[in-house]
Amino acid sequence: MSANGQNRHARTGRLARKLALAGTGAAVLAMPLIGAATASAATPAAATTATTAATTYPDNLDGWIRESLDIMAQHGIPGTYEGIHRNIMRESSGNPLAINNWDINAINGTPSKGLLQVIDPTFQAYHVEGTSWDPYDPVANITAACNYAADRYGSMDNVFSAY
Repeated sequence: MSANGQNRHARTGRLARKLALAGTGAAVLAMPLIGAATASAATPAAATTATTAATTYPDNLDGWIRESLDIMAQHGIPGTYEGIHRNIMRESSGNPLAINNWDINAINGTPSKGLLQVIDPTFQAYHVEGTSWDPYDPVANITAACNYAADRYGSMDNVFSAY
């Protein structure tokens, strides 16, 4: 290699190191300029991660449903806001601490709990990774119940009575 080629290679390496120190955004933008073919492939993942991390949900029924829908989408669990909301209103009137102490499940020692009135064995069997193991946690309760409904009925949207 000529001396000129060695100098260009050394300058390119120094530029890449400096850009990496300046920050990922600058390095990603500059990498195509110095011939890195994989820099553009890293851009969507970085943008997706930043967007996901920045998403916040209100601590209310609307926020719980929306967060559950996002988790469900990541795991391929079907359901719509309307179907989830309709079932929550029928099952618990939107109270995440609701518990049924009078039906056959309660008589058998496993009362229905939470927004979608899930019994513990069903919650544990249909728990979705990334959510709490607490059946009273609104997002975990919705997501597990929707996972169960998807397995049993195709979707929470197909549930119009106690399930």
